[in-house]
Amino acid sequence: MALASHNLRRLLLTFEALADLAPTLTGESNFRANAEAMLRATLHAVGAREGVLFTFSEKPALLTSAAVHGLAILPDPALIPLLPKHIYALTRADGPQLPAAGGWQNLLSSNGNVAPQLFHCLAPLRVRNRLVGLLALGRPAEGVQYNAEALEVLGLLAHYAALAIQNWLLTQSLEHRISENLRLLASLNTFCDHALEAFASAIDVKHVQIHGHSVRVGHYAAGIGEALGLEATEVSGLRSAGYLHDIGKVAVDKHLFGKPDRLDEAEFREMADHTIVGHRIVAGVDFPWPQLPEVVRWHHERADGSGYPDQLRLDDLPLQARVVAVADTFDAMISERPWRPALDLGQALSEMVRIAPQKYDVAAVQALLIQVRRYAVDPNRSRFLDERVYCNISPADVDNLASELNHRLNQSRSYQL
Repeated sequence: MALASHNLRRLLLTFEALADLAPTLTGESNFRANAEAMLRATLHAVGAREGVLFTFSEKPALLTSAAVHGLAILPDPALIPLLPKHIYALTRADGPQLPAAGGWQNLLSSNGNVAPQLFHCLAPLRVRNRLVGLLALGRPAEGVQYNAEALEVLGLLAHYAALAIQNWLLTQSLEHRISENLRLLASLNTFCDHALEAFASAIDVKHVQIHGHSVRVGHYAAGIGEALGLEATEVSGLRSAGYLHDIGKVAVDKHLFGKPDRLDEAEFREMADHTIVGHRIVAGVDFPWPQLPEVVRWHHERADGSGYPDQLRLDDLPLQARVVAVADTFDAMISERPWRPALDLGQALSEMVRIAPQKYDVAAVQALLIQVRRYAVDPNRSRFLDERVYCNISPADVDNLASELNHRLNQSRSYQL
């Protein structure tokens, strides 16, 4: 009767331990808390005073403590390196082990910061014959060693502990792979940015007065995209589109760039065709930004259909083309050209506001004003404007321009109604 009562108590403790393990299998809390709960439940169920729950990593082959109970002398973390023979023995072990004195060398190494002699029982944690961890028990609460019933309970609980650790390891592995992929993507994007920036500089070598134009357009387009609240990948795409928007100019006669007079009709057509040539160049390249070829073709289109090469209106243009059009025009206005001097910042922004409802996406122009205002408040934090641009406008002036732009937009809407 006493034996039956003892078995019933052990059975109840086993079910209690399984109930405690349930949250660890469903990931309801962090792994550190799960590991401590698993260890406490297991020690209670098998009647152990102390123990350690280890996780196993293959590279390097190492047992690392995830939870410790009753062994205050152990460091945190407690580490046990394993040799191939130890991994093989633990993987092939038939259930929990009671190593005899002097038999530790077949299961554990003594080269870590843990003395294997502390443990009276070892339960390898395996999933599909793959070692994922180890339950190492110290002294039993009663007697000198664990009996067969305790080992049976430990073997059952070890199965669930192994599943919990495996779930955690899979999560860690997935997070690691995602993190590595993101780091790789970031490095590739950085490389791509640098490569395209160098390419953009090469595009503008035909005339000294447009040097740096494509790089600046990429920078301004990215800033406008940020002010519009676009995602980082979209901002990166805008920067790259700005870098390459004038790539078709490599086919334009370099003498046209320095002509001090107005271009005649044939010369203008040759210059305007840089959008078509550029589109042909980039259309065959598999960029990570699908709108880039369209931006190259359509960055000279205008909201009222007066642009080129396809006379598209605002609603026909993707947002990326609208943004680069604003960035391109803005940099052209504040840059010197052979046929005119550069406008100062205030003049350029006033002109952009004046013609925006008819020619440009108003939201993109508003975003440009937002970035200029940030620069006017604190140029050291914003760094939006090129260093050669003198900021002769105050935040209050920018606010007035924004109000005027809204007024012009509303007038345009009223007129259309």
